[in-house]
Amino acid sequence: MLRLLEKLPPGRALEFLHKIVDGICGRAYPRYQDYGGVWSLAEWMEVLGETRRYFKTAVGKNMSDEEAAQQIQELNENYQEAITKCLKGRKEEIRNALVERVNAISCAQLQDFDWQLKLALSSDKISMLQMPLLNLDLDVRENGEIKPVSIEMNKEELQNLINALEAANKVVLQMK
Repeated sequence: MLRLLEKLPPGRALEFLHKIVDGICGRAYPRYQDYGGVWSLAEWMEVLGETRRYFKTAVGKNMSDEEAAQQIQELNENYQEAITKCLKGRKEEIRNALVERVNAISCAQLQDFDWQLKLALSSDKISMLQMPLLNLDLDVRENGEIKPVSIEMNKEELQNLINALEAANKVVLQMK
């Protein structure tokens, strides 16, 4: 699915990839208006999601360099090189961001939750994609104080959260 990345001129690939990693690490993701001449809106959503998923999976599963390279072997050599360079250079930063998110959820004590499912409808073009999003509102007790936490997740991010919670549950059950 990362084949769409090849529509981007090779000279801009590394910059785009670093912006994706910036987004994973809590900074700004790349903006569609900067890449609208390269991809349609539907393609943009796909390349953004697939690229983000690749980095999170490669780091989250602690893939070796060979395993990570195997995941992108269908791409042109220039793009493989750019992805590999970005991954190697920022692997630790991605890992820290992923661990930070898990720790933020697991270190706090969940008090209550509420959820709702909606379709992304912020513009005519995005509404045509009919991308389901989950709004998850959590009441978290931290340092004796209850704080509201609101998270919006797509299907992939929800599945990752479920998997992480199931893994945490297994650890807790083993400790009993």
